[in-house]
Amino acid sequence: MRVLGLMSGTSADGVDAVLATFQGPVGRPRWRILASAAHPYPRDLRQRLIRAGQGEPLDAAAWLELAEAVTEAQAEAARLCDPEGLAELVGCHGQTVWHRPPSPRANGASWQLLLGPLLAERLGRPVVHDFRAADLALGGQGAPLVPATDAALLGGSGGWRALLNLGGIANLTLLPPAAGPDRLTAVRGWDCGPANTLLDLACQRFSQGKQSFDAGGAWAATGRVAEPLIERWLREPYFQQAAPKSTGRELFGAADLERRLRDLEEAAPGHSPADALASLTALSAAAVAQDLGRGILPVELLVAGGGARNATLMGELRRRCRGVRVRPLAELGIGDDQREALAFALLAWWHQRRHPGSLPSVTGASRAAVLGVRAEPTR
Repeated sequence: MRVLGLMSGTSADGVDAVLATFQGPVGRPRWRILASAAHPYPRDLRQRLIRAGQGEPLDAAAWLELAEAVTEAQAEAARLCDPEGLAELVGCHGQTVWHRPPSPRANGASWQLLLGPLLAERLGRPVVHDFRAADLALGGQGAPLVPATDAALLGGSGGWRALLNLGGIANLTLLPPAAGPDRLTAVRGWDCGPANTLLDLACQRFSQGKQSFDAGGAWAATGRVAEPLIERWLREPYFQQAAPKSTGRELFGAADLERRLRDLEEAAPGHSPADALASLTALSAAAVAQDLGRGILPVELLVAGGGARNATLMGELRRRCRGVRVRPLAELGIGDDQREALAFALLAWWHQRRHPGSLPSVTGASRAAVLGVRAEPTR
């Protein structure tokens, strides 16, 4: 079956699209990527989404217009990836604007902005969306959802294998070995902390809006890391919290950046913007290394997402994840911007086959569930 996957992550920089085929055993399908495309959000839309995700008040009309704009951007990405309309089904994550993990005080909730029926109408084929809701209803975090698809698409190797996505948030998957005593161990996964959210906000601030991100980590490479401050930050509650855990811009956003810049000014008065970017880059890597150091040490760490193109961040990962081979996931045939779009294509196929898409070992839900809501075109 040909399925189109659409993903727009916490960085809110645009939509990644993948057209793929799935066939064979539902739990370990044979798969192939047929095409992929990336559609950047227009600058104004990206800024509106980031402000909304930081809690800027919007009236109902503005929220509706934002949802329509996101949906049209998803449709354009789909057309770029699949101009001939070969896909029989579409899986679309939508754009997260707020994520609230479950707590003793409240149920978990997560909002992915999208008008599913409108997207189905624009594309003329069924769309599966709202993937997090079922897991949240069962007491889970609703995220991350990609570890289940990692296990199905890649499987294990000769030892424990870790996959790291460096999008707005850094999220990790741990896959057990293909053989040996650990082969039946449950897949694990969680959000480690910020990857690009704080870096992008800082880059925009220091460049007065001229740069939306630190291309290749070149700016951070000229700065000095405040190591004692990194150690202090890593003692904060989220970084000390055990999995399952998930997070987003509501925790690692503009207010958090301001706090960390104040911390840096106290620790290193007169620091440069490059020093701040270097320290924030180091924090992203150090949070991953700390999480890996607490438990099972994988043989390799396969990295995807926009952060995989940040040479400074990749260098920090290699320096801090000692004893682990760090390499791009692209070496296994899945590009930096393809992994999560491919994952949501598979989740849509699983929805079609009524196969559970969540892993309680990852999200903490009471049981696995078929994920997503299906919207049909009227024609």
